[in-house]
Amino acid sequence: MRKSSPSKSNASHLRQVPSTIWMLGFTSLFADVSTEIVQSVLPVFLVSSLGVNLVTVGLIDGLGEAIASIGKIFSGAISDYIGHRKWLAVSGYGLSAIARPMYPLANSVIGVLMAKLLDKSGKGIRVAPRDALVADCVLPQIRGTAYGLRQGLDTIGAIIGPLIAATVLNSISGSFHVVFWISCIPAAISVLVLALGVKEPNISHAGQRRKFPLGFAELKRLGISFWSLMLVIVMLLLMRFSESFMLLRGENLGLSVASVPLLLAAMNLVAASVSLPFGRLSDRIGRRGLIAAGFGVLVVSHIVFMLAVAPQMVFVGAALWGLHLGITQGVLTALITDVVPSDLRGTAFGAFHLISGLTILLGSLIAGWLWDSFGAPAPFALAACSGVIGIAAFQFLPSSQSSGAV
Repeated sequence: MRKSSPSKSNASHLRQVPSTIWMLGFTSLFADVSTEIVQSVLPVFLVSSLGVNLVTVGLIDGLGEAIASIGKIFSGAISDYIGHRKWLAVSGYGLSAIARPMYPLANSVIGVLMAKLLDKSGKGIRVAPRDALVADCVLPQIRGTAYGLRQGLDTIGAIIGPLIAATVLNSISGSFHVVFWISCIPAAISVLVLALGVKEPNISHAGQRRKFPLGFAELKRLGISFWSLMLVIVMLLLMRFSESFMLLRGENLGLSVASVPLLLAAMNLVAASVSLPFGRLSDRIGRRGLIAAGFGVLVVSHIVFMLAVAPQMVFVGAALWGLHLGITQGVLTALITDVVPSDLRGTAFGAFHLISGLTILLGSLIAGWLWDSFGAPAPFALAACSGVIGIAAFQFLPSSQSSGAV
């Protein structure tokens, strides 16, 4: 009997992915084009144009992530409680689109902070309902593929955004505000794609809930598997600080302002190319080993950033960071879906994002202080050590609690 080729098998697997997942992916693509246009130049704008220090950069990024994280746990729980997710996600993407014009209008650190907080509030509202909506739409045996596909399209947007920023900066010297204005266009498109292109399925438990999911009894129902995993996630993410430090490391080693966004493009190019294959692989072999390997790659990335003496080495570090993201983001999301009750998916994603966001806030503040106090290599050195400890702790989780796919 003839065996089907891997390419045919993958194509067949992709055909099982509903159109809703593709539309959610394209929504993420346009939103990330907008986000990364801003993010790829914002740290340099803050340091070179507004004269802020690295602790302030870390604080702005960290506060933004903290606000987003708090929003995620409430929006995820609300989506479980009311049994509907799409329009919560639409409102979140809309809020971020409203925040975009605030960046070019800002002429102070406070103005940038206000834009960032509104932007991240929108992210906080949309992410948990969107991630839960993916699980609502697909069969368990293709969860990894679905999350990998959505994440891959998201990351393609994260490639395009920095390339647009770099092109504009190369064409118009120092044109930060032009870059910020351009980011408004894809943000608006993302809202339209989600509102018009996504059809939400009926959730079987809609209307059956009697308790709001953030009560103690409901959080306990998430189970020991989920909460044990969250404890280890804190160890793994403690020093996965903001990517702003990667960009500033490039400038620190001699990259021009116009070339700094290319670091994000390189990182996301690698992430986009591997997200779907690793998501598909996790459906076949399980998720635990892939997650450990992905964080191992992040440790190597931090070591490269620590030892870098030339811009070329920073691009190697960025590519490795992207490989880590491509391996872990979709797979970790699928793993969370594997271990929680279906009627608490939004709550679980909200809790995960709250915990990870607060952890990255702390990591970003520590990284900024280390950079200012001991030099650029210091935060990357501590991050590598922290990552090794987190990977070791992950291995001590019972396999029944973190194995993922069957």
